[in-house]
Amino acid sequence: MATSDNYELRDDQLPVFLINGFLEAGKTDFIKFTMAQEYFQAEGTTLLLLCEEGESEYDDATLEKYNTVKVLIEKETDFNKEYLQSLQDKYNPERIIIEWNGMWNQDDLFNGPMSEKVLAEQQNRAAEYELSMPESWAVYQIITIINGSTFDLYLNNMKSFIGQMLRSAELAIVNRCDNIPNEKLVDYRRKIKAMGQNAMIVLEDKDGEIPQDMLPEDLPYDINQQSINIKPEDYGTWFVDCMDNPERYIGKDLTFTAMVLKRKNMPANEFIPGRMAMTCCAQDMTFLGYVTKGEPAVIAPYNTRDWVKLTATVGMEVRDEYGGEGPVLSLKNIARTGAIEETVTF
Repeated sequence: MATSDNYELRDDQLPVFLINGFLEAGKTDFIKFTMAQEYFQAEGTTLLLLCEEGESEYDDATLEKYNTVKVLIEKETDFNKEYLQSLQDKYNPERIIIEWNGMWNQDDLFNGPMSEKVLAEQQNRAAEYELSMPESWAVYQIITIINGSTFDLYLNNMKSFIGQMLRSAELAIVNRCDNIPNEKLVDYRRKIKAMGQNAMIVLEDKDGEIPQDMLPEDLPYDINQQSINIKPEDYGTWFVDCMDNPERYIGKDLTFTAMVLKRKNMPANEFIPGRMAMTCCAQDMTFLGYVTKGEPAVIAPYNTRDWVKLTATVGMEVRDEYGGEGPVLSLKNIARTGAIEETVTF
């Protein structure tokens, strides 16, 4: 866990560190390790809310050493404003760490599902969510811990819960990756990035972090070509890789088919070509696209939901949509085309 350079808390706000993951993912070990780090020390009290108990426990000596008060919340219904406010009044914490129960609906923390506005705020690291928590509690950092040895099982049976935990995560740590083939790790990385587009991904085995630049390339096109044709079935792979490794696309010409999106009050020289993607389940559809710039007269005839085939050159710009620097495409040519009925899947 770390502090943010971009998000300044108000004097009346308490930072909340939300640690996600299924039972036995390693959340407790991660929190204990972080508590011992010099950068995470604090003078005041830390309120640690445990929404489940696993094999690893917090001993009293460690809690006392780091001025931490542990409170077990056994029922999801107890996680409400009134009870949490009573804990704040009792312990007067300087910050809150929540070890979340992966089987609880994290979206219930928010009044309604994550909106585009909430996602944009999370990208800017200045999110001030409407929570089912005291108004003074501000979600400061969301970290998801994943057990690599059981990830396939959860992907097949609990994908919607994984989607909830990754949707606004800043960091996703996949531990226990020993004996997992590199090709499988590449697949895991792609799926995690699709569900948690803003998450930095760390893969770990018993020896520590796995250098991801050592993993094999599995791109369905030749990344070394100046002009790349993105087939409809490869759109998701390209989108995630361009997000992860934009530097290797800079200056290249990409041709692909996409649906037009024009947001309200968007500049006349901009639009977003993209595809609808099912990142975890049918109820969790996301529009995946990059800001594209062109001549206003060329863009004007195309409206939201029109389907086009375009060629554009990849560049990088600092944009609010990305919370910093991200890919921005420069339009070279565009033409109407038929719709692609299939959604992008991962």
